[in-house]
Parts: sequence; C-alpha cells; structure tokens
Amino acid sequence: MTLTRREALALTAGAAAFLATASRMAFASAEDAEKAISEFTGGAAPQSGKITLTAPEIAENGNSVPISVSVDSPMTADDHVASVLVLAEGNPNPDVATFHFTALSGMATATTRIRLARTQNVIAVAKMSDGSTYIDRKEVKVTIGGCGG
Repeated sequence: MTLTRREALALTAGAAAFLATASRMAFASAEDAEKAISEFTGGAAPQSGKITLTAPEIAENGNSVPISVSVDSPMTADDHVASVLVLAEGNPNPDVATFHFTALSGMATATTRIRLARTQNVIAVAKMSDGSTYIDRKEVKVTIGGCGG
C-alpha cells in the first residue's frame, strides 16, 4: 500500500487534530465541583454537619472505591432529606451520583462504589426539605487510577 503525498498530509493533519483534542480532555477542577455544588444548592453556601461521608483514606484501585453517605434527619413529612449529591472533583466529570429521598424512605443513607481517576476529594452535599444544605468532604488517595490514569 502506497500513500500519496496528499493522503499522508491528510493523515498527519487528522492525527494532529486528534492529539490536540485528546490533550484538552482534562480532569475536572475544584471550580467545576464548586459550580455543581452551587447549582445543586441554588447558590446557598452549605453548612457542615448532619451529613457524614464515609470513604477509605487510601484506595489501592480507583476502579471501585466504596463510599457511603448518611444524613441525620428525622425523615418526617415536614423534615426530611430531599436529595444527596456526590461529586469527585478530580474525575473527568465531577458528577458521580444523586440520591433522592422522601419521608417514606425512613433513613437517608446510600452506599455505592465509585470510580476515581486519581487522588482527590470526594464531596457529598445534602439538600433538606426546608431548603437547607449540608456538606462533607473526604480526600481519597488513589494508588492506581480508575479512569485510565
């Protein structure tokens, strides 16, 4: 198979465009996570307390990191957790999960496994039925990244 000069130039230009695009595929920043928090809370600054994020301090494999979130709430019709947002600020996309609750949920707890690309903060934000918000953060040190890193 022989390539013409024009085909070789086209392949080179395509490869350069791919590399330029791939190099821009960056990880989210702390500002991206703060923007997502602001959108979730409606611009209000979340308080600390009431929400507990449990995550390992060190995760050997970022492909499967167990986390759990619990929120201290009576879970009555007037006072319950509406939703919990989980973010990983160093992943390519910081949004990890959103859990929705009602008073009939009984407890505001959720457990899952997440993928982490590298060492980063995992953030959980709870939105209560009265509109108040609470936040908890944990740094998870990842030895082998789970997003190709």
